[in-house]
Amino acid sequence: MPWLYGESVWWTVFGFLGTFTFGARFILQWIHSEKAKKVVVPAIFWHLSFWGSVMTLIYFIHIDKVPPILGNCFLPFLYGRNLYLLYRHKPIVSPGDTSGE
Repeated sequence: MPWLYGESVWWTVFGFLGTFTFGARFILQWIHSEKAKKVVVPAIFWHLSFWGSVMTLIYFIHIDKVPPILGNCFLPFLYGRNLYLLYRHKPIVSPGDTSGE
């Protein structure tokens, strides 16, 4: 896979996008908490965590540095598990259902 280790501006952009995606989760969590006037962790937090960690892990594999790879290799599994638990326990509501109100 020579494309994985080739240098290009696109890899730099990809690395920035992964970092931005991962960091944006804190901003959105903060906004949701401020609106609710209490600590809130919305579902988007876990989505951004998962996809940001996947993107940064791919970028770290690209730059071929063991410390960041090892530091991030388990994160997608942890955030993926949180997404699984989130949707596993979410009640199923059909359109027009008023029983949950």
